[in-house]
Amino acid sequence: MAIIKLIISFILALEQILAPVLATPPAGEKESFYKEWSVKDEFSTEDYITLVKDPNKDFVILNLADVQLTDDEVYGEVGERSNALITRLVEDTQPDLITLTGDNAWATMAYMELVELVDSFGIPWAPVMGNHDGQGLLSETWACQLFLDAENCLFEFGPEDMGHGNYIINIVENDSIIHTLFMMDTHSNRDYVLDDGTKLEGEYDHLWPRQIKWYKWAVNGIAAIEGKKVDSSVFFHIPVMEYNEAWQAAWDAENECYKPEYADTSFGVNLEWVCSAPENNGFFDVCKEYGTKNIICGHDHVNSASILYEGVRLTYGLKLGEGCYYDDALIGGTTLSIDSSGGTVTQHHYLDLANF
Repeated sequence: MAIIKLIISFILALEQILAPVLATPPAGEKESFYKEWSVKDEFSTEDYITLVKDPNKDFVILNLADVQLTDDEVYGEVGERSNALITRLVEDTQPDLITLTGDNAWATMAYMELVELVDSFGIPWAPVMGNHDGQGLLSETWACQLFLDAENCLFEFGPEDMGHGNYIINIVENDSIIHTLFMMDTHSNRDYVLDDGTKLEGEYDHLWPRQIKWYKWAVNGIAAIEGKKVDSSVFFHIPVMEYNEAWQAAWDAENECYKPEYADTSFGVNLEWVCSAPENNGFFDVCKEYGTKNIICGHDHVNSASILYEGVRLTYGLKLGEGCYYDDALIGGTTLSIDSSGGTVTQHHYLDLANF
């Protein structure tokens, strides 16, 4: 039955599938949806998206991580449960913004169905790309074009030569920027030559030097507008290496609990190794210096730890649903709530698959 639904849906959606392809420039031609950018440019209001916070309540961000359904799954029971899980989270948390931290879907029809569902809530939403978002599709650019065409999606390609989707969202209250969200692309895989000469092939990538320069430029530009440094949060897919350092520092493996010095500020568990890039790009230290208070990632499906480490909260967004591998006890979504001072509170919202 699911296969029949898939075939019928594919035929009916053929025009929609081809539309992003026709919008993509031929090979060798410059893609017009990227922005030209230089660190010498003056930061301006054209460099960010603005969302207005209601002064009477916290601004709530609902994050969905690694939905990652295939075309075979999206029209069957797994797809129905996935849609029900997302809908329940939206109903329960009443978010002002929905974010997706990559590996959003694994095939053409699944991608279209996810975009249609999330856009149907009428809530602004902001995705980033994961290492699998270019697989099983016509292209990663095709998926990005779906985002651009969605009515409520805030996605922007961002500056050229930085991957797919690096953009800024400023949360504003009473005409003042109180918190900045950086949406960034950690790419897919690449080869490495480590300092000791070791060659590694096909390891996970992360932020490129040009992206880190862009982040610094934007933080300084926002500070110039506000007359002070503004707290920020960064959303991307692949964790920084410090996720492992934080876990090793905070978790008492023998007693299976957080150590006393971390117990009051940390929650969640890690059931698999932190799968980061094999070398440190230094971004975590830059975050500490430039005022980032949260890094929210996906990627490792059965990790849910949220640890305040050296002044920055490192959070795994709770995995949404049954795409790829998962753990029944670690299914749901994660919220980041921003108060009027720009301060944040992070919370996991667990859902029981048996109820869906």
